[in-house]
Amino acid sequence: MTTFVLFGGTGDLAKRKIIPALYSAFLNGRLDSNFTFVGAAREAISDDEFRERVAASISSHAKPDGVGTPEQLKSFLAKTLYSKIDARVDADFAALKNKIASPDSNATLFYLATGPDIFVPIVQQLSSHDLVGSQARVVLEKPLGRDAQSARDINQALRTYLKENQIYRIDHYLGKEMVQNLLALRFANSFLEPLWNRKWIHDVQISIAEQVGVEARGEFYDHTGALRDMVQNHLLQLLSIVAMEPPVNAAPDSIRDEKVKVLRALHKFTPDEVIKRTVRGQYRAGAVNGQPVVGYQNETGVPAHTRTETFVAIRAEIDSWRWAGVPFYLRTGKRMASRSAEITINFKPIPYSIFGTSQTNLRSNRLVISLQPEESVQLFLKAKEPGEGIRLSDVALNLDFAEASTSRRVEAYERLLLDAMHGDLTLFVRDDELGAAWDWVDPIMSTWQTDTEGLKSYIAGSWGPAASSYLLAQHGSTWGEEFVED
Repeated sequence: MTTFVLFGGTGDLAKRKIIPALYSAFLNGRLDSNFTFVGAAREAISDDEFRERVAASISSHAKPDGVGTPEQLKSFLAKTLYSKIDARVDADFAALKNKIASPDSNATLFYLATGPDIFVPIVQQLSSHDLVGSQARVVLEKPLGRDAQSARDINQALRTYLKENQIYRIDHYLGKEMVQNLLALRFANSFLEPLWNRKWIHDVQISIAEQVGVEARGEFYDHTGALRDMVQNHLLQLLSIVAMEPPVNAAPDSIRDEKVKVLRALHKFTPDEVIKRTVRGQYRAGAVNGQPVVGYQNETGVPAHTRTETFVAIRAEIDSWRWAGVPFYLRTGKRMASRSAEITINFKPIPYSIFGTSQTNLRSNRLVISLQPEESVQLFLKAKEPGEGIRLSDVALNLDFAEASTSRRVEAYERLLLDAMHGDLTLFVRDDELGAAWDWVDPIMSTWQTDTEGLKSYIAGSWGPAASSYLLAQHGSTWGEEFVED
């Protein structure tokens, strides 16, 4: 018997991502027949009212092939319950315990899609009501803490009630199919390993661009910002997978051991280096897909004159033998020109061209790994164009995963939910990973707090502040979309 309890069950994340993912797993036979879903939140609503919201969530946010039949939806809703929960009210947790068919079951999963400030009170209440036995699992949504110290405080408090192997710190980017394919690409193909180092690689670019603004999360986002919301978790997780050494095997802790080593080897910035190697920006009014949009300070819930960043670009370096001197460019922003998530490995240019100076404007070989909107791997090589003489151009060896396989594509949240239910920690963040990431981010945040002149503005629908292009140009690089062949 599996029981899934979702705290924050009426929230935006639950409606958009978690409930559709859970229903998809149900439709595809990945949940056992005795599965029970319990939503928990502060609202005082009935089981039937919650079921109506679950049905609406599935109708609005499930993929077209993930809606199922009316009979399947009815069967799922029959397994759905609701429990009113205030994290500091004992009676609410006693009522929750009555909703759980078998509190002593080893297959109880508690998902905390709430703010980090109530993680500990919830787990404390679960423990005092004997709801977290030695095999129960607790999933924690990001962000976990606001800095290194607060993250350590939360982790230390949680460890009073839970073992480390019971804590599943989620980063949904790790659930993406292409991120796991990155591990296969690196460690199941012999031809890449000799090239995967400072001798052959000029720079690495990891970029996550969003076209959306802050949507309905203005108040939350203004207390978080792009550095905490995206860099500290998603971008650093991707960087650690790109840069990690080969693990001894594919066991969860073997992989996470190597990721931690990368995060600890990241060069920590001095205040002066923060000014020179980081760019932060905030979008102003502009147009996205031809439609006018307001600036960040005019978004609902965002205070006027706020200095919260919606764009970040960073030139990072890893102090190790493999990567010494190789820039890792990290970039993320809202209201960008297009929605994309890419990892680009730019290889060094050939030492000498036999084809003359007219060909020197061509970009060097590169490997482009696209995570969204489409998943693909492209290796760009040089080839001769048809016709007289020799004129070179880029030719892409393209692996399109949608075309390469007919297997069902499992969305990130569905995969991570199932991994948590099965006790697989591979795609979840360990406490020392989290601490190492915060240790690197903290000096950047501290310097930004005292640097009143560093926040740039950029037009919504652009690729961010011009300073982010200059960050790369200083070292002979460009962002991928900026390179145009003559």
